[in-house]
Amino acid sequence: MEKLIDYLLHFGSLNDQQIAFIKKHATELLLNEGDYFSEAGKVANRVGFILDGIIRVSYYNKNGEDVTRYFIDEDNFVVDLNSFDNRIPSSEYVQAVTECKLLVFSKKSWEDLSHTILGWDAIVAKITSKGLLQKIERISPLIAEDATTRYLTFLDRYPGIANRVALVFIASYLGITPSSLSRIRRSI
Repeated sequence: MEKLIDYLLHFGSLNDQQIAFIKKHATELLLNEGDYFSEAGKVANRVGFILDGIIRVSYYNKNGEDVTRYFIDEDNFVVDLNSFDNRIPSSEYVQAVTECKLLVFSKKSWEDLSHTILGWDAIVAKITSKGLLQKIERISPLIAEDATTRYLTFLDRYPGIANRVALVFIASYLGITPSSLSRIRRSI
């Protein structure tokens, strides 16, 4: 729980009473590898903070291929924000690719935090902004680079992920086949 509180304090101040209120609303969730945190076609109804493990966000393209959009690791929030905020069915899957331990807030708990803690919405806005910037930084370079450079960039950006997730997910994220990724890994 302290990891979550430390993270939140980077984005705003909270007093002891507010911290206790946050702790009261969080529940621990364990996901096995392959379990979904939220699924396409369903409305996202919870926000998680990853204490341990890696989650990937993916979708199926028009050819029915599973495409990894990005990974989320420890000390980050995970939520399908559009689905959660707008109460619409998600178009993405949010799936554990390792065993994961999270602190989770239900939609009602999240709203209670918003209505009770002065400054909560500002903290959430700063966290959301940081997350969106990270997403842009991760995706933008991948568009113009060749496959080897994309893989090297991935290793640089996600040093703790490459050896923890299946190569098929990394290949999907990089937009290449698993066999191409194997060839690239052998050549470097």
